[in-house]
Amino acid sequence: MEPPKLSYEQEWVIQISRAIEEGLEESDEEGVLVSIFSVPKTLISFKPEAYIPQLIALGPYHHQRLELFEMEHYKLNSAKRVQKNIQPIKFCHLVNHIAESDSTLRACYHRFLEFDRETLAWIFAIDTSFLLEYLQTYSAKTDGSLMRVSSKMAHLIDYTRRKTAHHAILRDIIMLENQIPLFLLRKVHSFYLLHENHDQALATMLMGFCKDLSPIKYINYQHFRGECFERAHLLELLYHMVAPKLQLVPDCEQEEPKADEEIGWFRKALKSFLAALIYINLAALRLLSKICKSKATKLLVTLPFTILSYVLHLGHKGDINNLISSAGDVAEEVESASQKSTKEELSPLVEEIAIPSATQLHKVGVKFRPAKGGLESINFDKCCGKFYLPIIHLDDNSEVVLRNLVAYEACIAPEVMVFTRYTELMNGIIDGEEDVRILREEGIILNRLKSDEEVATLWNGMTKSVRVTKVPILDKAIEGANTYYSESWKVRMNVTMKKYAFGSWPFLTFLAANVLILLSTLEAACSMYNCPKIFKPL
Repeated sequence: MEPPKLSYEQEWVIQISRAIEEGLEESDEEGVLVSIFSVPKTLISFKPEAYIPQLIALGPYHHQRLELFEMEHYKLNSAKRVQKNIQPIKFCHLVNHIAESDSTLRACYHRFLEFDRETLAWIFAIDTSFLLEYLQTYSAKTDGSLMRVSSKMAHLIDYTRRKTAHHAILRDIIMLENQIPLFLLRKVHSFYLLHENHDQALATMLMGFCKDLSPIKYINYQHFRGECFERAHLLELLYHMVAPKLQLVPDCEQEEPKADEEIGWFRKALKSFLAALIYINLAALRLLSKICKSKATKLLVTLPFTILSYVLHLGHKGDINNLISSAGDVAEEVESASQKSTKEELSPLVEEIAIPSATQLHKVGVKFRPAKGGLESINFDKCCGKFYLPIIHLDDNSEVVLRNLVAYEACIAPEVMVFTRYTELMNGIIDGEEDVRILREEGIILNRLKSDEEVATLWNGMTKSVRVTKVPILDKAIEGANTYYSESWKVRMNVTMKKYAFGSWPFLTFLAANVLILLSTLEAACSMYNCPKIFKPL
């Protein structure tokens, strides 16, 4: 007689009690930090396909997704190939060896893993086998049995790294929720009989992987081999390659020297004097503008023309009134448009950094130059107006890489979120394809996408951030660019015109409309009476 099947609640209780008992007996998870997180909802809701695997599941998070089951038989083929390279050890022995680190593996994941110990070990063994075979494409060695790919896998694992499926897998591998602990990758690779120095061979693969996938190619590989195995997984390894370690500078150190403030006092005083002088000269015009825009003034001005139109039978009363009404509407539209543009300049988008676009900076004389370094080399030279930015390579994989690096940085919440701030900076200076063209021609953006418009769409889409970030080096460059832009004579003249000339535009529009009515009336009167030649109708 078969034993009765356990309910879901009973199975859950058994798994929990077993996990607690094993946790009391083992202490492997002590000191292990959580490194594989779930992507924050604020990021994943905007573009889920950039964070959720589309082709292959690696690890436990997306193992049970039905749409990814098609890749399971390819992963089994990789496991069979691993079996040939770890003889005389059987694959089940490798699984048992992985199961011994069950508590450590579970401690790496932020979510609770509902799989039992044996199932989880098999998942890791098979997925790690596929990942190692994929990483072989970045090995410097091109011979050996492990480097020969079967015909069934040829369209997925491509040593030329040109096929579409190869890049689709590459994007899935780098996603935050698809990570496998690097120490497990190292452990399984140590069973291979092909390599004498397993760590050196694996480090070569990881280096090639980072070089191919990194958007910022300036990476210091001097200490790569010694430090790569200190990282938790591939995404963290790539993050530490492109994001430098920066320390927060205290507020007292960020203050400008007092000497600079003393040097600029004369300039500020002169600016205030000129602004006051312009305001005094235009005060009478502003007062006249307010008087003329009042209803009483409009009535006094239009009443004579209305009476004259009836006396001379020049037309209907509605024609004159419509003309006057149209002039008033134009004045109101101009005034509202002026106020709207002023508000847009003073309060930029909440999700976009306050900095002029590359086109605006270029128009005031800013020169963009490629920096000889990574993110830590970003700088703005106020003396010669040069903006130094690192060279970035953009292709079909770049958006997924950039978004997942930002997501990982948001999860670990470092003291200085340098990479997130960098994406905010690029989003701020790129508004359209013209901005991309300028940066591309200066050698800062190496575009392998179809057009500059796609690059602009990529950066403009990366507006979501989990919190406000401050990075001293980047903030100093942003402040320098803003100061250089605001102090340029072109921008000053534009601001003055908008503030004073365009502010009086409604009055000028109203005045022009009434002058037009007066001239039309004189022309009509002269057509009926003999006027001097100076009033001769046109």
